[in-house]
Amino acid sequence: MWTEAVTALPGTALFQPPASEQSLARCATVLGHSLPADLAALLRESNGIEGEYGDGLIWSADRIAAENQTLRTDAELATLYMPFDPLLFFADAGNGDLFALLPRTDRPDVFVWNHGDDSRTWVAPSLAKYLAWWLTGQIKL
Repeated sequence: MWTEAVTALPGTALFQPPASEQSLARCATVLGHSLPADLAALLRESNGIEGEYGDGLIWSADRIAAENQTLRTDAELATLYMPFDPLLFFADAGNGDLFALLPRTDRPDVFVWNHGDDSRTWVAPSLAKYLAWWLTGQIKL
């Protein structure tokens, strides 16, 4: 379903082999919470999707775990930015800004974190809309 939906959108998308259940479980363990259902389902189809210019349209399960762990535990970042714990980063915009979900809520919304001013702005009502709007240029950063 996910790879078909992304393939139908304009632009280039390079799909990776599916994530293993072991990889998804390891990711959840590192994060300390499960992945949102839509993100886990997408990763089961493609363990990461690379965009046209090599940007991380969707990161792999391993990268999701590593990036979030770094952002949540880095002492220097903690002095510069609001806490990252409520956010689950899963993609980058290619300019330093990162896309995130709110895994501890029932909200499927996608937000973008601006690395320059530490703002967190709503950009899409769901992971599917994020993919569609990002690939069609409706999300402008």
